[in-house]
Amino acid sequence: MRFAFGLQVSLASLAAFLGMSPLSAIAADAPPATPAAATSQAAPASPAPAAPAPAAEASTVIAKVNEVPITAGDLDRAMRAMLAQSRMPAPTDPAQRQQLEAMALDTLIAQEVLYQAAKDIAIADLDQQVAAKIEAAKARLGTPEDFQKALAQTGMTEEQFKAHLARDIKIGTYIQQEVDAKVTITLEQARQFYDQNPDKFKKPESVHASHILIGTDAGASPEAKAAAKQKADDLLAKIKGGADFAELAKAESTCPSAQKGGDLGNFGRGQMVKPFEEAAFSLQDGEVSGVVETQFGYHIIKSQGKTTSEIVPFEQVEARIMTQLKNQEVKKQLAAKVEALKQAAKVEKTAPTP
Repeated sequence: MRFAFGLQVSLASLAAFLGMSPLSAIAADAPPATPAAATSQAAPASPAPAAPAPAAEASTVIAKVNEVPITAGDLDRAMRAMLAQSRMPAPTDPAQRQQLEAMALDTLIAQEVLYQAAKDIAIADLDQQVAAKIEAAKARLGTPEDFQKALAQTGMTEEQFKAHLARDIKIGTYIQQEVDAKVTITLEQARQFYDQNPDKFKKPESVHASHILIGTDAGASPEAKAAAKQKADDLLAKIKGGADFAELAKAESTCPSAQKGGDLGNFGRGQMVKPFEEAAFSLQDGEVSGVVETQFGYHIIKSQGKTTSEIVPFEQVEARIMTQLKNQEVKKQLAAKVEALKQAAKVEKTAPTP
């Protein structure tokens, strides 16, 4: 199925628009949060890709949101976060660097207007949530030394890290209350999407097959290939004479599937090399092929049955469609919320980006 059901929304990441939170540079391998989590899964992890050293001092103010400063150091951390999330190296081209800076600054401004809207929200267990995330970060890294090293690579102290975690939690809670909780997707909307996008729910034709492989090396001599072919022919003769296919596969096949009697499970078109695919899909249920040559050697294929292409029933994908549609609408509404907050705020870019 081509429909991207696997999408999970991290609300603090949504706040950043780019799948990054202020802590992503030290949380690059953290699992994504679900909408209900209402926070980013920020935790130190693998070292983030290093952004080029900023031309300005870290304390240089490059923007203000209602007089709250955003510094060159903040921008540098945000850029590291974006690079870590995308697993991309730091750009060396000046134009690309400038584009990255502009995106990171827009993200920081978006986060700041959201935080200013969220900062007065009362969260009774905020300290406990922060402490739990700190402990999870330390556990993930393994040793206190590794935790401190990861922090050092971001230019943050542990206290600054805690403050950013608390900030993320408040932003996530605000988005949960003001955006996510107000978005509802109906069954009718899900059904309409399903009916309008049948190609997204096609289950392609597949075949369930087993095989016996007599493998040959890429540089095998003609004599070695001939011997492998002869062995495959002999095994095929035994199968035609009534020998058990699975037992012969276990005993003779050089494929790792031998331990399962040669069973390859279900596969669709395009998943196997062409000669193997053509032979497998041409067989009737229970039929055994002749000897099929591929770059891997000589195969004997047995069909366990085919499944024709079909549209997955709505009932099987209903919940996932509703989740996908809600994710999309939350993103849309969050963008509108941030734009409204920006319009109501005093946003100044007080100096060129580094």
